[in-house]
Amino acid sequence: MQVLRVGPLPQGALAAAARFHAEVLPGIESEPGDLVLVFGPADHTHDGWRRAAIQQLARDRAPRRINALAGDDEPAIAAATAYLAGAPGVTGQLLSLDGVGAGAVLSSPE
Repeated sequence: MQVLRVGPLPQGALAAAARFHAEVLPGIESEPGDLVLVFGPADHTHDGWRRAAIQQLARDRAPRRINALAGDDEPAIAAATAYLAGAPGVTGQLLSLDGVGAGAVLSSPE
């Protein structure tokens, strides 16, 4: 699974989406194999265009997979990339990473 870093992009969501579609998207469409795009952290206003782009790319690239990560924590990016490499049914997803984790998993008593 190939990892492709996206950016830097403008802070504004519309300007970032425009640059992504004009400069990054043409190169992604011709990439062979499965991809993981890594976007830098951004506020919630970027979620919509990023999710729409990844979902459309997943439809266009099938059966090749594409997913996206958002964050700058390198261990979290490595862990998410490893997870995605071993999850062949996952495509078209945007995963926001913070590197802190969800904490311990609690289970109910049996």
